[in-house]
Order: sequence, then C-alpha cells, then structure tokens
Amino acid sequence: MEKNLTKEELQKVQELNQQFLQTKIKIADTFVALVKEVPNLDEVQTKFASLEKELIEVYGENAVIDLRTGKVTEPEAEPEKEKQDSNG
Repeated sequence: MEKNLTKEELQKVQELNQQFLQTKIKIADTFVALVKEVPNLDEVQTKFASLEKELIEVYGENAVIDLRTGKVTEPEAEPEKEKQDSNG
C-alpha cells in the first residue's frame, strides 16, 4: 500500500529539514570558530600573566589598579576592630 504526502505536507517537511540542516551547519561553523579562538585566548592569558608579574614587581603584590584610569593604590587597611575580632 503506497501513499504520498500532500504537496503542502511535503513542502513543510522539506522546509523544516532544510532549516534543521542550516542550523546544524551554523552550529558547526560556530564550533570551528570557537576552536580556532582557543589558542588566541591562551596567548592572551599568558601575556596577561607575564604583565601581571611585571606590575607586581613594580607596584607590589597588593596593589590595586583601576583599569579605567591606571591609578594604582594600596588596598584599604582593615579597621582595628575587625583586626581584633579576627585575631581572636
């Protein structure tokens, strides 16, 4: 027993299948682009770590740098009461 889809049913199935395939291709393209960017991210992280070490040598380990202005400050000291509470 052979049956055929109506023209409308066939058109809907074909359109959805095409959308599905196009979406899969977009996902694959996005994944490939992501994989290509990973080494770039690694390189930036390595450069950042190197610069961080240089800045620590110049400004100290506890320096706070405002990335908008470049202002370097020391962290605010804890109030005496908090120091006493934490010491016991």
